[in-house]
Order: sequence, then structure tokens, then C-alpha cells
Amino acid sequence: MPTTRYYFFVFCKDELLLQQQDDGTYTIPLCEEPPTEVKPWTNILRVYLPDGTAVKTYAIVFPATGAFQPCPLRQSYYKLPRQLYLAAGKCAELLYWDHNTRFCGVCGGLMKMHTDISKRCEHCGKEVWPQVSPAIIVRITRGDDEILMARGRNFRGDFYGLIAGFVETGETLEEAVNREVMEETGLTVTNIRYFASQPWPYPCGLMVGFTADYAGGTIHVQREELKSVAWFHRDHLPKLPEKLSIARRLVDDWTGEE
Repeated sequence: MPTTRYYFFVFCKDELLLQQQDDGTYTIPLCEEPPTEVKPWTNILRVYLPDGTAVKTYAIVFPATGAFQPCPLRQSYYKLPRQLYLAAGKCAELLYWDHNTRFCGVCGGLMKMHTDISKRCEHCGKEVWPQVSPAIIVRITRGDDEILMARGRNFRGDFYGLIAGFVETGETLEEAVNREVMEETGLTVTNIRYFASQPWPYPCGLMVGFTADYAGGTIHVQREELKSVAWFHRDHLPKLPEKLSIARRLVDDWTGEE
């Protein structure tokens, strides 16, 4: 009987194992069995992609030797085909969930896989599923030629991004936009419009993108989270976020670079 081969997304800490092909490009190991040594206690998750394709993922403690190259998940965006990068992100989120739900939050019992994306406590029967943390990100423009950009304190680099923040319990996405803009900049906005969304597996977010128009106010920077906030003319933009982010998509859409 024919055997089934799976893409195996193998993570060691925050790095994904890539396989270099003869032409110099990279892919994910495609094989029948795990491409590295696994322990008896290793939890190999079956992950279904949006098109129904099944892949597998697991974590290892020590770097693998041999034909595999470790690569941080963010950097894998520039090495893998887009669909494999997106699949890697989903796998990373599920491994994060698996690692953080080993024990029941109600009784402390051991959690065991119940379905491909749920666990059940062996003691009290409590069931858990992967949780997603929604966040908003908004492109704010003033007139036709100015965009509001911010530099966060936790940014890895000297680029500027857009205003963003997590959605709080009990508020709509639009209310989150208004609140985050006011808290971080002191400005008010109007004409809030949905743009697009993006899974953000760092570690388990969903970025929901919006556009908005400046309504009023003077910039007052929330120093706890931001280093600076400023208006930039479309002809004199600062260093922009990486192409993998919805922030860059929002900016490129405005400048016509996409």
C-alpha cells in the first residue's frame, strides 16, 4: 500500500528546521516519518491547513544535526514559499499552545490531546482549545500626503510602524482602534474602515488592519510603549516594517507600492 508523506515542521526553541534543495532554495522536510529523533514523550501534532492539507509539527530540545538548517520563524518568510511560511506560523502557534496547556487550570490534572486541536483533563474533564489574541493595527492619514507612524520601544530595529494594540474584553474592534489611538498618541480619528487581517504567530495573535482619517488633537506620545510618533510626508517616509507584516501592506497600499 502507498504510504503518506507529510511536511514536518520541526522547531527547536524559536527556530524552524529548513531543508536546502539542490537549486539552493529552501523547503520543509517532506517524508513519511519524523526527520529527526523523537522521544517517547514528544507530542507530534497533526495540523490542518486552510485548504485541508494535513501537516505535522513537533518541538525538539537540542539542535538537529545533518542536512537541516535552523532559521528563526520571521526570517523563514524570506526563504520559504508563502504557503509554507504561513503553515509554519500555524504550527508555531499550536506548539506554543501545547507547551502552555500541559496541566489543567482548574484542578492541576494532566491534559491529554482529545482532538487534533483540543485537550481534555484526565481528572476533571475540563476541555481547552487554542486561544487567539486579537489586536488592531491602523493606518492614519491626514489629507492625501501625510501618514502617522510610530516607533515602538520593543521594535527590533530602527523602523517605524503603525499604531497597534490588543483588543480588550467587551469592546468592538472599532472601539479598540479609537482607544489605542487616543492612549498612544492623544489624537482622535474618524472614518474607520476595515482593511485586512493577518495571523501573527509571535506567539498567537490575529492582527486586524484598519484605515482611518485624522480628526483632531495634538500628538502626546505614550512613553511607556512608544519612543516617538510623527507625521511623515509620502515623499519622505522613514524606514518601514518588513514585508511580512500587515503594517507594511497598509503602508504600501497607501503609497501604491504593492
